[in-house]
Amino acid sequence: MIHPAKSIRTFIGSKDYNESIRFYKVLGFEVKSLDPKMSLVTVTDKLAFYLQDAYLKTWCENSMIFLELESDLESYWEAIKVLGLPDKFPGTKLSTIKHNDWGSEFFLHDPAGVLWHFGIFN
Repeated sequence: MIHPAKSIRTFIGSKDYNESIRFYKVLGFEVKSLDPKMSLVTVTDKLAFYLQDAYLKTWCENSMIFLELESDLESYWEAIKVLGLPDKFPGTKLSTIKHNDWGSEFFLHDPAGVLWHFGIFN
């Protein structure tokens, strides 16, 4: 079967909805309110996800998103590092770059514990 899909979007939660909105804006994503409890967060014109004003610890802390970059992971990591997210948003964590057999990645936890993987494949 061929799926005439245009995009696929996940839904993630937030522990403090307004703080998460600020976090994603500082990260450089566009945040558009859809209603008082949900926003569309746009990474690029084709990549987006929904941020909800909803929190369940086990859900948020077990949610992961992998953002595949085209190239230059090191420069992207540096650009995120200079934002100082762990100092501005309690609970956020930024790892160093890990090199694996399949490629390289680094991790960023958002304020609710959602784990972002930013990486490139070999």
